[in-house]
Amino acid sequence: MTPSIDVIVPVHDHYELTRACLEHLARQTAPHRVIVVDDGSSDGTPGRLRADWPQVTVLSLGSNQGFSKACNRGVQESSGEIVVLLNNDVDCRPDFLERLTGPLEDQTTVGSVAALMLQPGGERIDSIGLSADMTLAGFPRQQGKPLACAYDTSPALAGPAGTAAAYRRTAWEQVGGLDETIFAYMEDFDLALRLRIAGWRSVTAPDAVGIHLGSATYGHRSAQQRRHGGFARGYLLRRYGVLRGRAAPRALITEAIVVLGDLALSRDLAALRGRVAGWRAAGQQPRSPRPPAEAIEPDISLRESLALRRGVYGRRAV
Repeated sequence: MTPSIDVIVPVHDHYELTRACLEHLARQTAPHRVIVVDDGSSDGTPGRLRADWPQVTVLSLGSNQGFSKACNRGVQESSGEIVVLLNNDVDCRPDFLERLTGPLEDQTTVGSVAALMLQPGGERIDSIGLSADMTLAGFPRQQGKPLACAYDTSPALAGPAGTAAAYRRTAWEQVGGLDETIFAYMEDFDLALRLRIAGWRSVTAPDAVGIHLGSATYGHRSAQQRRHGGFARGYLLRRYGVLRGRAAPRALITEAIVVLGDLALSRDLAALRGRVAGWRAAGQQPRSPRPPAEAIEPDISLRESLALRRGVYGRRAV
């Protein structure tokens, strides 16, 4: 039997993006249920959804509680054997769900699948999963590269990006879903690492194609965006013991460059304060094991890592 599919769409304002996303989901060839989790919208999104999309389940959190909590709440409400996370700023092809979930039906050791997200215009890759360097800094795989690179096996795949990802429910539940300590940014990367540590494989689905329009929920290079991103980075550095291993010198150099560069550009300490807060928060959590070697790309150099960070933050707030 074909596994049941639940699509979780976390939203915060931007109703028109959500409407377009739901219109594309309504054309899908694979049967599915849609659950929209409203994370404290101020533009009347919950009411408009209930009026315009009666077939969609709408959950309202009442206040902005963050991407991780919104997704986890949606998964708790769902019952499908496959859980798909989808940003509301993604327009997907009609066979998107069918292609994305296929590997989970065919390969029992696969716990997650990464979709191919294209940049607006459809000529360049936005991401096809996530990659990680030796310091466990995560990046959208193949971002900015031509479509032909979607089939490349390098850099190594750590796991899917939360923009558009499919998860086997048993795998999701085994590791506890997204870490709600992380309000926004890198929560999908952390989940990818924990799934790999638990022994689940991750694969790409280059024929599961969507256009990632790119949201600006927290604003391009806003203090809030940089603080949340810094928190997640500091949290993961301590949670995975990066500064206790051989990658520690490079991690310290990288973070110093990033924080000083952010200070020069923004004239505030949001990135540093976020990292300090994340580091402290991780002290209350048990340390995680190191991810398996096949989830890390050893050939990403320090220079390339810094360039990848500039590419990510230069294009949108992620």
